[in-house]
Amino acid sequence: MATKIRLQRHGRSKRPYYYIVVADSRARRDGKFIDRIGDYNPLTVPATINVDFDKAFDWVMKGAEPSDTCARILSYKGVMYKKHLARGVRKGAMTEQEMETKLQEWLASKEKSVEAHIDQVAKSRATKKAAALAEETKKKEEYAKKLEEASKPAEESPAEAVEAEVAETPEAEAAVAETPETPAE
Repeated sequence: MATKIRLQRHGRSKRPYYYIVVADSRARRDGKFIDRIGDYNPLTVPATINVDFDKAFDWVMKGAEPSDTCARILSYKGVMYKKHLARGVRKGAMTEQEMETKLQEWLASKEKSVEAHIDQVAKSRATKKAAALAEETKKKEEYAKKLEEASKPAEESPAEAVEAEVAETPEAEAAVAETPETPAE
């Protein structure tokens, strides 16, 4: 029987999460499976991946073929790297202890890179939030100024009052009426 390591979809519409399962290659995507070895949630940042490392390694060594996505997930978690190192041990290129030290070094470096990514995402979110807050504060201040100006009564200066009185006199109206209009060019 050909076995595959693949994802089994769960969750509601547009909110998926997946089980990582070992299933017969002829079974339906969400149908029968042999063993559940983990789960995967792509909606979190970074994606949440829980894999039973020993079960996954055991199935990979038995010959279960991972799908493309599962191969990436298993590679990310170090299962495929351990398989690579185990082949070296079988061929006599290294010992079990060397394999374990190399794997632990690789996992430690991977953990550091993941933590750096999480920190970078948190910083970018914080800067975006601060920028949005500053922009919102600026808009509120401008709106407050407009309201303040609108609530003040319009005060005319004495010069404006004199000009308004002159414009209302009959002589000023006659002068405006006598000026010839220039045609628009």
